[in-house]
Amino acid sequence: MAKKKKNTGYEWNYCSFGGVVRVNVRNGEDIAHLGELDKKLWTVLSCPTQGLEFPTETLKLIDTDGDGKIRVDEIVAAANWLCSVLKDKELLIKAPDTLKLSDINTDVPEGAKLHKSALQILSNLKLEKDEISVADTSDSVAIFAETAFNGDGVITEASTQDAHLKDVIKAIAAHIGSAVDRSGVDGVTAEQIEAFYTALADYAAWQAAGTAEVFPFKEDTQAAMEAVDALKTKVSDFFMRCKLIAFTEAAAPAVDVSADKISAISDHDLSGEAQEIASYPLARPAKDGLLRFDGINPAWKDKVMAMRKLVGLEAEEGIDEAGWNAICAKFAPYIAWKDAKKGAEVEALGLDEIKKLLAADDKAALLELVASDKALEDEANSIDEVNKLTHLVRDFYKLLKNYVIFSDFYSPDLKQMAVFEAGKLYIDERCCRLCVRVEDMGKHADMAGLSGMFLLYCACTSKTTGKSMNIVAVMTDGKTRNLRPGTNGVFYDRDGLDYDATIVRVVENPLSIKQAFWAPYVKFWNWITGLINKSAAEKDAKAMEGLQNGAAAVPADAAAKKQPFDIGKFAGIFAAVGMAIGLLGAAIAGIIAGIAKLPWWGFILIILGIMLLISGPSCFIAWGKLRRRNLGPVLNANGWAINSNVIVNIPFGRTLTSIAKYPKMKLEDPYKPKAPLWWRILRWVLLALVIAFCALFFTDNLKCIGLPFHKEKAPVEQVEEAPEAAEQDAVVEDVVSAEEE
Repeated sequence: MAKKKKNTGYEWNYCSFGGVVRVNVRNGEDIAHLGELDKKLWTVLSCPTQGLEFPTETLKLIDTDGDGKIRVDEIVAAANWLCSVLKDKELLIKAPDTLKLSDINTDVPEGAKLHKSALQILSNLKLEKDEISVADTSDSVAIFAETAFNGDGVITEASTQDAHLKDVIKAIAAHIGSAVDRSGVDGVTAEQIEAFYTALADYAAWQAAGTAEVFPFKEDTQAAMEAVDALKTKVSDFFMRCKLIAFTEAAAPAVDVSADKISAISDHDLSGEAQEIASYPLARPAKDGLLRFDGINPAWKDKVMAMRKLVGLEAEEGIDEAGWNAICAKFAPYIAWKDAKKGAEVEALGLDEIKKLLAADDKAALLELVASDKALEDEANSIDEVNKLTHLVRDFYKLLKNYVIFSDFYSPDLKQMAVFEAGKLYIDERCCRLCVRVEDMGKHADMAGLSGMFLLYCACTSKTTGKSMNIVAVMTDGKTRNLRPGTNGVFYDRDGLDYDATIVRVVENPLSIKQAFWAPYVKFWNWITGLINKSAAEKDAKAMEGLQNGAAAVPADAAAKKQPFDIGKFAGIFAAVGMAIGLLGAAIAGIIAGIAKLPWWGFILIILGIMLLISGPSCFIAWGKLRRRNLGPVLNANGWAINSNVIVNIPFGRTLTSIAKYPKMKLEDPYKPKAPLWWRILRWVLLALVIAFCALFFTDNLKCIGLPFHKEKAPVEQVEEAPEAAEQDAVVEDVVSAEEE
């Protein structure tokens, strides 16, 4: 039974989950006093708003600062607000999906405003009822679909009946940008209206600054500038070549086009060598520095002729550097005017339309519409508050059970799941119900490894929907032999959608005391088999190498010769083997003889002592880790701030992983392997030896405690030998010794 204890003036109720004492939130009064609960007593200090099996919209409504974390202060603020606007705080425990309007506390100003807004929502939706649901408040588009103003500061074409203003709003949205109104329609804001009229004025002023001096070639000024720009580099190169020839005529062959270059391509289709020809000088340079229009490089002739026409050089035979620079200078005012261009956003409207819009001056009328819309901001925001109210009435207590108590996680009802549990993983004849979403498996494993739990990191993909996710599954029971990277399973999310799951990473920790007990023997067996396999592989490789080397070294005619049998060598080997077997047999016999002298209970103590020495340390370490298994590091790695241990002890751990169990029955299996004859004979022989040993051991030891299992024979009296016989034996021994010497 939970105990009560006073804390900061309020009498809290306490409970224990997973061996850890926690504050129990049982009723609406407890929720109303959450602000008085010491933060050190909260199970969680913050949790993320993403990656949880919980309505994301509800979490965002609680996350008032929008930082993606739900903190204690935000939980307390939500609790205080709910308790002030509801008449019955126990509604939060019942968590209804529909809220009766009569349950809203109209005695406080905020409650009265919520009540009025709830009625407005029902009116907008054309619903006649005295209750409002989450579904009613969630569809803001439907709520504001037929409203001209909705307090968001965005006006649409529906905000006015004036056709001209509708066209202006449409033009602003098209050329400046739009904002989505609460009704779901694109509209414009005051900032966009201001930007539009500023752009209109700037563009009109910029166009007015374009006087005749700015356009040296009138309407052809832009085309002329582009033609001159296309030739600038080539013309500058030409005049530099002329200057070099004027400096020294010896440079003429070097700066002019080489006949060898033309000769190299003369056998080609010259129409396809335009790029090569274009790399030659614009014209043949001369020391007079005149660019003659009748001697232009064929690859550049069309561009030069077009430039002559645009800048008025059609009557000229050529142009020198000074004349060229004078033409380039004429474009300076035009370039400066273009650089000062403003209002480009509205240029597509055309200058005439821009002047009409400026003359109509509808800016004030549009801003007045925005002001009318903003005047309803409080009422509209209150409608949003009704949406917040319905969501929190339904979801707030569930969040508390996963924030303050963790009762959903420790619930004995296997259908009840915590908000961080993503689904179930079926793999290797097991079902793991504790699976948590993971973003970065590498970073997560570094922290989650401190949990002391056996973790399987899996990549999951749904072929039906194309969705994918990464999860970490906590394994708490069964064997681990087949759990390795690459093993496949099936993951089912909370909605029952199946995913192909593949193990990517394994964090190993003990699963049970039973596994820990057998672990030393399994490791020893694996070590032995590993040594045998390694030794066999090495010997096989050496034998093969020896055969190959021998086949290459021995002459063909000597291949049939056999090595002579060395009896001395084999005799030595057999003697050594016999000695080893004798020593081993003597040692075993000594051990058996020593054991046989022990009482029956001593034999049992020896066996227990050996098992304790082998498995005891492993079991003790596993017991300690299993007692301290903690889900906290797994959640911390996902962005939670866990303030208390979330212990997964041995009894609770068994509920998190279920193992396949088959009924006991005798089934015929046509493919069941049969033991060979030699193995069956060997088993019977071993059984007979064990029975014989036990019979000998226990009869001797039972005799020691007074049970008459056999009668003792009467002692045989020792008969003294005659002195004459003793002397004869001594003489015979002396003769034998002399003969040996």
